Amino acid sequence: MMKKNKNIFLILLLSCSVFSISYGQNNNEWPNFRGDSGLKGISNARFKLPMDLAWTYQTDDAIIAAPIFAQNTVFVSSIEGTVYAIDKKGSLKWKYETDNSIEAPALYHNGRVFVGNLSGLLYAFEASSGKVLWTYETDNQIMGSANHFELNGKSYLVVGSYDYFLHCVEADTGKPVWKYESDNFVNGAAAIGMNAALFGGCDGFLHVVDLNTGKIREKIEVATYIAGSVAIAENLVYTGDYDGLFSCIDIKTGKILWTWNNPDSNLPILGSPSILKNKVIIGGQDKRMRCFDKANGSLLWTFNAGGRIDASPVIAKDKIVTTTMDGMLYILDVEDGKELWSYEIGSAMAHNPAIINGNLVVGARDGNVYFFSR
Repeated sequence: MMKKNKNIFLILLLSCSVFSISYGQNNNEWPNFRGDSGLKGISNARFKLPMDLAWTYQTDDAIIAAPIFAQNTVFVSSIEGTVYAIDKKGSLKWKYETDNSIEAPALYHNGRVFVGNLSGLLYAFEASSGKVLWTYETDNQIMGSANHFELNGKSYLVVGSYDYFLHCVEADTGKPVWKYESDNFVNGAAAIGMNAALFGGCDGFLHVVDLNTGKIREKIEVATYIAGSVAIAENLVYTGDYDGLFSCIDIKTGKILWTWNNPDSNLPILGSPSILKNKVIIGGQDKRMRCFDKANGSLLWTFNAGGRIDASPVIAKDKIVTTTMDGMLYILDVEDGKELWSYEIGSAMAHNPAIINGNLVVGARDGNVYFFSR
């Protein structure tokens, strides 16, 4: 049962004006569930096929949240509410049991790991030791990952909550800075781009929130219900919705450039898209992975995974990695969508893997962390 939180809301406005994004993603790290602050789901890491299962680690309950990888460590959480730090060889470094279930992916930034849970608490851990540095309390559950940005050299976090708010806090202290109220639950993570935090809400709008002030810059009606996180490339935002519609929105004009939907099905798109050069790739509950021309929405190829795809794809150079709810892990060719390699884990995977040079790691509902290498 979800625990109630105290009604503590403090709103401060930032007067800073120098803005920068700290993407952080390199070949040997995967610091948030989509690899960078724009949530594009891409990596420069290379790996060879076929891959081998190097090790597994059994946690205490099902894993719904995507793993991340930093400091040669896998950080992953279970729905029982425990955060795990596992070294690259599969040995436990530390674990911490929070007060409620965890479904949100973690974020690594500047030696710290940030995780939200269903009590609405955002935890900051020292990555090396698991020491709790601070907690920040929202008024409802946190389902999406935190994201980070910098203003005048100082780090800040944004995280959404089912209390309808996007919260901004200081990364070092957890002190509240501002919060922006939407019209429904905030389920996914906010992408960072164009000096703004961008997220699709359960109210069906794309919200573009100014990072300096926490004030709305644009509010664009897209759909009835946006469950996943959006991805941003330059001034274009891509998102799927619960009715199976996939949309491209131009933030500069506030207009929807193109949309696509399956004429035979309106099953939900719960995952986030990946963006690489002229391509945008997304999976859905109709069991298909699709690649579109990101400029005009023309369908370039389709892959039938045979099982529901709730996870977001990840692109590593010329390869796409995706998982399915019937327990399959696939690697596809980015150019034509042809299957290059697959592995049957046999347990549902609701989130994407983490990609690092020569390795990938994924969590499953059987409670296991699976680490693949070559």
